[in-house]
Amino acid sequence: MSETAPAPSAATKTAPPSARFGFVKFVVRDLEAMRGFYERAFGLAVSQTIDLPDLTELVMRRPGEETGFSLILYWNKDGRETAVGTAHGPLGLFVRDVDAAFAHAVNQGAAPHREPWDSGDMRVAFVLDPEGRVLELISMIRPTK
Repeated sequence: MSETAPAPSAATKTAPPSARFGFVKFVVRDLEAMRGFYERAFGLAVSQTIDLPDLTELVMRRPGEETGFSLILYWNKDGRETAVGTAHGPLGLFVRDVDAAFAHAVNQGAAPHREPWDSGDMRVAFVLDPEGRVLELISMIRPTK
């Protein structure tokens, strides 16, 4: 006697619910220092502050954008130690000019991680934020004819 898989139910035949990217959250050691870095280095602004008894979150977006993707800086008020782990990739940031963005970020406190280079149709560079998170700076290179 052979076993067969059960027939798909109506629920498994439907399309998955629609989802869109909303935010990435960084747990930070120094909330004000990291806020200042992301404001100065990338022009982000705090659009919302969530202040609870045991934590504070700063929702950062590009000025004038109240919806769309955001960076959330999350700070534990109890002083627990946090460390940047290795089970994640970089935060990718599209910029107009990788070389200028790289130099500006370093000038604002980022550490150079990999100098700008061309990779196919992209110009790419990596910096580390002041707490060691990898940020990937990317711009598309227009093909020349």
